[in-house]
Amino acid sequence: MTLKVYNSYSGEKEVFTPIEEDTVKMYVCGPTVYNRVHIGNARPVVVFDTLYRLLKTLYSNVIYARNITDIDDKIMQAAKDNNEAISDISSRYTKAYFDDMAELNNLEPDVIPFATEHVGEMIAMVETLIEKGHAYAAEGHVLFDVKSMDDYGKLAKRSLEDMLAGARVEVAAYKKYAGDFVLWKPSSEEEPGWDSPWGRGRPGWHLECSAMIEKHLGNTIDIHGGGVDLQFPHHENEIAQSTCAHGGEQFVRYWMHNAYINIDGEKMSKSLGNFKMVKDLLDHYQGEVLRFTILSAHYRSELNFSVDALDASRKTLDNLYSYLQSVKDIAVDDSVDITSTDIYQALLDDLNTPIAIRELHALGKKMKAASGDEQAQLKSVFVKVAGLMGLLQQDPEVWFYVEAAEGAMSDAEIDQNVAAMAQARKDKDYAAADAIRDKLQQQGISLTRDGWKRS
Repeated sequence: MTLKVYNSYSGEKEVFTPIEEDTVKMYVCGPTVYNRVHIGNARPVVVFDTLYRLLKTLYSNVIYARNITDIDDKIMQAAKDNNEAISDISSRYTKAYFDDMAELNNLEPDVIPFATEHVGEMIAMVETLIEKGHAYAAEGHVLFDVKSMDDYGKLAKRSLEDMLAGARVEVAAYKKYAGDFVLWKPSSEEEPGWDSPWGRGRPGWHLECSAMIEKHLGNTIDIHGGGVDLQFPHHENEIAQSTCAHGGEQFVRYWMHNAYINIDGEKMSKSLGNFKMVKDLLDHYQGEVLRFTILSAHYRSELNFSVDALDASRKTLDNLYSYLQSVKDIAVDDSVDITSTDIYQALLDDLNTPIAIRELHALGKKMKAASGDEQAQLKSVFVKVAGLMGLLQQDPEVWFYVEAAEGAMSDAEIDQNVAAMAQARKDKDYAAADAIRDKLQQQGISLTRDGWKRS
């Protein structure tokens, strides 16, 4: 059982070997909690939750950390716009994030560090970087000196000049080089801040992950994950901070990045106004539908998110749950071995979920057609391998009940249909009136003297 992953740092698929024989340490960048999260934020959570589930079948000790950025200029602006305290904004959207991710069947990480609880560790790391000659203080700021690191840019595979040309950098007189990035910046009296050797201020965004990884997972970790949009500058700067603070010691063994999500064939962006919030999608689809859609494409491939894709995922899940419903009276043996299945082997191959899902279909059909001990065995395998992807863990009766409820008419739609039926009768179009009445009855709606009621 050999796990292979694509290492963004080397640009190759590699056999995964943890630093410690039976322990895996994995860190994934979490959200900045100033608003509800969009479906693009959900993709790395689903991807690395699936990897987490797989790793737990291979190693006895898997430590998964995913942070919460609860201090940031975006949060400060949201608090100002809403005339609220920063802590109220961050607390509300942190809870919303946890709720949304739970709806997508994600397991909770082992460690959830908050940025505001690690400012002391961040200050200590900045002091170390200054002592080692990799950072400098200027006008209340502390900046990382990117030219002090020989291989800065190796993850992004770009030179300093290329990175500078392709990035939005703050031009400031206090910088030695335009590409130097902020480790610490001053805070005004109205802004949140902490006392430091460089005056009252707050940390730069990149610093928090390096400091939290050092505290909770150590100087070197096995896997660091996130969206491809974080590769530069965020992850590149994490490498710079941690490697230089620890005397050149390797920071991460395997870097893994998921690709973008597109909306109806276009890149999701603020300028296009096509962000799809997870909460809004959950108003129309079960969380498992969203999860299935995310897993239907390989994590390193761009994923097109659309109503058609979501509807197709829902129909596919209906089929898979119908297989389970056909064997609902058969008990599941949790001890069944799944390592030889094509599904498990596909997941070992750089988390190839599209192939795993295809093989899950084939297994479901085989299970439904089987009988006796073979059918019982196949059901146990079916449920267990689906669980590795966070799928098909509901009772089929519950799944179809919720699906039916989600397809129910709203009160406003019922009122519109009742009005249309009355108008059809007034126009003596009795066929149309009868058709509307039948549609209402199919939805469990019965007409009364006072209007209508749900049965």
